[in-house]
Amino acid sequence: MKLNLTRPLIVFDLETTGLDLVNDRIIQISYIKIYPDGKEERENLFVYPEKPIPDEVSELTGITTDLVEDAPTFGELAPRLNEVFKGCDFAGFNSNHFDIPMLAEEFLRAEIDFDFSSVRLIDAQTIFHKMEKRNLAAAYKFYCGRKMEDDFAAHRADQDAEATYRVLLGELETYSEANQEEPERVLPNDMDYLAEFSKNNDNVDFAGRIVWRPVLDSKGNEMLDAKGKVIKKEYFNFGKYKGCAVDDVLQRDPGYYSWMIQADFTNNTKQVLTRIRLKGFGGR
Repeated sequence: MKLNLTRPLIVFDLETTGLDLVNDRIIQISYIKIYPDGKEERENLFVYPEKPIPDEVSELTGITTDLVEDAPTFGELAPRLNEVFKGCDFAGFNSNHFDIPMLAEEFLRAEIDFDFSSVRLIDAQTIFHKMEKRNLAAAYKFYCGRKMEDDFAAHRADQDAEATYRVLLGELETYSEANQEEPERVLPNDMDYLAEFSKNNDNVDFAGRIVWRPVLDSKGNEMLDAKGKVIKKEYFNFGKYKGCAVDDVLQRDPGYYSWMIQADFTNNTKQVLTRIRLKGFGGR
């Protein structure tokens, strides 16, 4: 199918040093420029971020600091990209939530005021989520083969709980060894595995103010326990101590605990912080 374009469309993706719009930087930008007449232009650019690329990012992307150290900075690329992107619409996957804001930040740091408010921003992930619903009713129809409204009353907790139970059973049946040819598609009927599989972040508290991070040895390698699992500990994920181990901060700056307890954080965050503090004192 050919896109019905009235002006060029930039389909693009970024790799970055992290997800912090203020402190992280672009390390790769790739785009396809599609013109209304169907002509396509592609470019893949590595970018020197002017800071080391974290090991976890290199492991994920294959892009190391050494690989991009001779690449231009975004500031050096910005004037040309500004000309290439001028008068274009943009499309990406999760781009409206991350890639576009990051690109806008990088342009502003390069003192180029690219006006994203005047262009069309198309996010394929948002389209996917809106067209292929991910709510309980959609899951019930997919895994149980029936419309939820035919079996249950709408918006009743007891009914939703019963439907959720049937969906879970349907998921385990669908992704059982008997019904999946590819091993990576098999979902074990094991609650430990399912709980780990259900996680979508490394948050210690629900608000994500404190997160789990691997403990590293003196050579920067992840440490393992007796069962071969990566050892993790709690780190702050905000503020002046972002990236610092919570127990270390509480020892060096005891007043920080008092400030957090009195400040406007969720009760769950305060509860988690208190547990970490008590653990440091040998409490339970």
